[in-house]
Amino acid sequence: MGLSEKDLVGLQHVPAEEINQILDIATPMKEIIKRQIRKVPTLRGRTVVTVFYEASTRTRVSFELAAKYLSADTTGITAATSSMSKGESIRDTARTIAAMGADIVVLRHPMAGAAELLAHTIKASVINAGDGAHEHPSQALLDMFTVKEKKGRLKGLRIAIIGDILHSRVARSDIWGFHRMGAEVRLAGPATLLPPGVEKMGARVYTNLEEALEGADVINILRIQLERQNRGLFPGLREYSRLFGINKERLKLAAPDALVMHPGPMNRGVEIAPEVADGIQSIINEQVTNGVAVRMALLYLLTRGGSKHEITC
Repeated sequence: MGLSEKDLVGLQHVPAEEINQILDIATPMKEIIKRQIRKVPTLRGRTVVTVFYEASTRTRVSFELAAKYLSADTTGITAATSSMSKGESIRDTARTIAAMGADIVVLRHPMAGAAELLAHTIKASVINAGDGAHEHPSQALLDMFTVKEKKGRLKGLRIAIIGDILHSRVARSDIWGFHRMGAEVRLAGPATLLPPGVEKMGARVYTNLEEALEGADVINILRIQLERQNRGLFPGLREYSRLFGINKERLKLAAPDALVMHPGPMNRGVEIAPEVADGIQSIINEQVTNGVAVRMALLYLLTRGGSKHEITC
């Protein structure tokens, strides 16, 4: 029981067997979340530190709740309120945290490769909570868990990822993960927001939204990341919404039982219409709940836990 590597910095090289293990362990973890008292002693005596150089709500809170539900000690560090604001390097911050006895460090950083750098610097396990436009593995795992929970499988499903693929770390992790699990991954967005050579990752690329949506089993909608973009990649938000926004009419192009997903935060009325975000096919809120369960599974497996029975006792 446990993952083959001490860290989770991305899904590019994680085998299907380990992805399945994470998804399997997330199921009993979700049962814990449903209890009146959401607390088990599984990680008592362990320490989890979240280090966030970028703003976050869902990811940071879900990792902290996941650790607390498993009885780990937790503390959080942000760039604005730590020695990072005084110019301390990420290596020195990491070494300080490790010297204090942290077992797992959860890192979000604007620089691609930061989590891997950290993983090679300290003995504690490192979980990448998003590094630049590189990867966001726990988000992809919760996406896969949510889809598998609803559809009963991943293999053979048609997954359409729509939006700002170029700047999306979620898209990259989703491509690696869903493709490895046997799903067909489709990408669609403005040509300027599609990374060159992304087909080599195993995805099909479309600049025509309607073609990408045709018969899709899952539509994962990404927001336009204006904070990471240079000007001129598309005319404007109104134009983007007209050409690539997912509304009720476009949703009809997908399979009748298609699922609608969004990693958040949403720009309602831009990439997704309110009636789609709040519609019966939307599982966006379930993604949030499942994020806690999947992150509990990751914390458990990275500390080399015991049997599945021990999780629920």
